[in-house]
Amino acid sequence: MRLKYTKNFHKSYSKRIGRNKNLDKRFYERLQLFIQNPQNLILKDHKLTGARKQFRAFSVTGDIRVIYYIEKETIYLIDIGSHNQVY
Repeated sequence: MRLKYTKNFHKSYSKRIGRNKNLDKRFYERLQLFIQNPQNLILKDHKLTGARKQFRAFSVTGDIRVIYYIEKETIYLIDIGSHNQVY
C-alpha cells in the first residue's frame, strides 16, 4: 500500500505534533505499526460515525488520533490531533 499525506494533514501535523519531539517519535512508531498491520490492537483503529463516517481513525497516544481513509491501494492521512481537535 502507498501512503499519502493531505495538505490538511501536513498543516495539522506541523502545528499540533511536529513541535513536540516525543509526539513526533510516537507518531512515526505508530505509523510503522499501522503500515505493518492496520488491525494491530495497540492502534485502537475504528470507523467514525456522523459527518465523518467515510473515515477511520487510529490512536497515537491516549488522546492523539490520526484520521484516514483507504482508496484502492492508497492510505490517505487526513488529520491528526487531540480527540477534540479532529472530531
